[in-house]
Amino acid sequence: MIDDAEWNRRVRDETDTERWDRNWADLLQELRVAQTGVQLLTGLLLTVPFQQRFAALPEHARVVYLVTTALSVAATALLIAPVGMHRLLFRRHARLLLVSIGQGCAVGGLGLLGLAVTGVVLLIFDTVAGTTAGIVAGGFAFVLFAGLWGVTPLVLRRSGGVVDRTSDE
Repeated sequence: MIDDAEWNRRVRDETDTERWDRNWADLLQELRVAQTGVQLLTGLLLTVPFQQRFAALPEHARVVYLVTTALSVAATALLIAPVGMHRLLFRRHARLLLVSIGQGCAVGGLGLLGLAVTGVVLLIFDTVAGTTAGIVAGGFAFVLFAGLWGVTPLVLRRSGGVVDRTSDE
């Protein structure tokens, strides 16, 4: 596998500082996409118990709701954490630290977001079409998220993941 820092120096004519700045900018762009969705999902979930029909949900659906809400809140915390860290570490020359920790927060946050959306799908299908439909739809959502966000990138990474060693990506 080719060394990332060496490749960036050779192909991009990029210093380590420029690379960390670019990595930080890339991470922030990715987080902006996820943050909007997770904030909307969490906000919606936080309003559900105040709806009249919430009390009529069976106990298992309330458990799914509570677990899903906890996952969504945790995903929100992880996906927004790099912004708070940046603010507190501003002008401290901590770009390497921010990118490293931000990467972990982003991966963890996306995993929890996928689980939270899976829980919402399970809850909605269970409520509308019954428990079996909920389990099937939730299982499908889980496989979809795990496949697209986890398995596929890991397979590409393990296979070398580089199609064109001279391209920008």
